[in-house]
Amino acid sequence: MKKSTLLVGLAVAALGLTACGSTAGADSAEGGEAVSINAFSVMEAANEPVFEDFQGTPDGDGAEFQTSYGASGDQSRAVEAGADADVVHYSLETDVTRLVDAGLVAEDWADTETQGIATSSVVVFVVRKGNPEGIEGWDDLVEPGVEIITPNPGSSGSARWNILAAWAHVTGNGGTEDEARDFVTGLLENTIALPGSGREATTAFTDGSGDVLLSYENEAILAKQSGADIDYVVPEDTLLIENPAAVTTEADETATAFLEFMTSPEAQADYAQSGFRPVVDGVEIEEVEGANDPADPFPTPAKLFTIEEDFEGWDVAADKFFGDGEDGNPLGIITELQQSTGKVGEE
Repeated sequence: MKKSTLLVGLAVAALGLTACGSTAGADSAEGGEAVSINAFSVMEAANEPVFEDFQGTPDGDGAEFQTSYGASGDQSRAVEAGADADVVHYSLETDVTRLVDAGLVAEDWADTETQGIATSSVVVFVVRKGNPEGIEGWDDLVEPGVEIITPNPGSSGSARWNILAAWAHVTGNGGTEDEARDFVTGLLENTIALPGSGREATTAFTDGSGDVLLSYENEAILAKQSGADIDYVVPEDTLLIENPAAVTTEADETATAFLEFMTSPEAQADYAQSGFRPVVDGVEIEEVEGANDPADPFPTPAKLFTIEEDFEGWDVAADKFFGDGEDGNPLGIITELQQSTGKVGEE
């Protein structure tokens, strides 16, 4: 694939494709400290209108934000090691429960109307404009010569959703776990790059590498909004992505109010404009630029798998599929397959 200089410029300027820290919003009216947001990389652009709308509420009047974005697992581990955070928003539940175990997030963090979930999406295939390889379903990904990009499950939450969606394609349609292992092995063998985060994977693809990118639906929509010359496919069977958020134990009232605001209809409408599926009812969704059908941006897949129903929850799935083999524990299935195929990604 040829690299487009224009496309690279658009990707860098509009998507903000590297992890960063920045201050957003007006100075605090009372001179207080900013609310520190620590989140996974794909939230960077999506959060800006949510910050602005929160600042227009009584609870958010005068609030400002300090932000840090990066691969979900890396962000969580950084907070565990001492990085500032008032509100954490990650790709995976396990990245929040790591902080619960460290005493940094309350044990009842998920006792909310949305069970602690702030944003939602589904796994999709991002393809070149016009879909020249004819990628329509999961089986097309393991055909000889198809070049796949997906983030590294060792650091990226989006990668884990992607890989489990591939696994569920087999087991959720009557296949055995051995058949799922074979399918995921074929997918990994066709993978040419495993970048560190979902955002870095998008960059690699929009820079011209690969035939198909496994990604969040919202990432595909954002890329199109930012001028990327791509299309995306929502497969007939896919996995529901649910991204949790919580406040840390030292967070103040403004941070707690912002967490609550994140799941309000107003904030969810903002997130929908960035391609996220609402997690609450009553959200008025206007046309979403970049969606396959802007007037109907979030079609219901024929079969939608979930972590709770198809993988017994993240408490089970994390160790079973992504265990690192430390402390005498066995390697997770995906970790083992990455090692056996030599597709261990970027550390």
